[in-house]
Amino acid sequence: MNNFSFGQYYPTNSLVHRLDPRTKLIFTFVYMIIVFLIKSYMGYLFTAVLLASIIFTSKVPFRVVIRSIRAVLFLLFFTLIINLLFYNEGKTVFEWNFIHITMGGIDYSIKMLFRLTLLVMGASMLTFTTTSTELTDALEALLKPLTYIKVPVHDLAIIMSIALRFIPTLMEETQKIMNAQKARGANLDTGSFFERIKAMLPILIPLFVSAFRRADELADALDARCYNATDKRTKMKKLKFGLTDYLSFVGTIVFAVLVCLDAYMAGGAYIDGLIFSVIMGA
Repeated sequence: MNNFSFGQYYPTNSLVHRLDPRTKLIFTFVYMIIVFLIKSYMGYLFTAVLLASIIFTSKVPFRVVIRSIRAVLFLLFFTLIINLLFYNEGKTVFEWNFIHITMGGIDYSIKMLFRLTLLVMGASMLTFTTTSTELTDALEALLKPLTYIKVPVHDLAIIMSIALRFIPTLMEETQKIMNAQKARGANLDTGSFFERIKAMLPILIPLFVSAFRRADELADALDARCYNATDKRTKMKKLKFGLTDYLSFVGTIVFAVLVCLDAYMAGGAYIDGLIFSVIMGA
């Protein structure tokens, strides 16, 4: 639970924090699409350098960003094993009973590992540098055209914002419940896989009860403050694009073009094979 950092905001006075939240949302959306389009190690390397520069500019400690990866290590390991076992293309490097590992499977598994790591770190940077209120305003502004077809944009934005805001709170509540269960003699860290899953049931039930209780308290608090009592709500801080936002848009376009060129350039296969050889040699 202590390794879970997604949804948390890290307050610093950096250029990335001062960007318009709409800019950061658009860049994150484009970034996630581009990561799925990357086909070569050069593309992953370029994306990793770009992400590292954003982390450095945001002044968010690298160890804090790494914690977002540690929270999904099981997913990364599971994906790696599945791809190694079921992606059977290329030269065979190991074979035993039903296990059949090929060079193509190793290559695909490494690329998938890079892809998931970059996705998690990139998505985490959005929440590290943007408050839940800013995310709500940005989502509402970007989805505003949908109001013309009677879509409750504001309600959708506030729901997503509250969900992000309560992720750290629920993680903290889970840790408290686990500590309380351990103090009563519960064994949560040993035993077989199914025994540990069964031991989680006494944790999930009070967690759900706590989540519903917090939801009721939040609804009462919103009603007491007459939230959404009028359709024409005003905002104390209005979103406005600045010079850095326009430069970020240009950088986003350049990033997308470079990755697309890398995916289809003539010499990409040779460079990709060279980098894969270096990785296998290491």
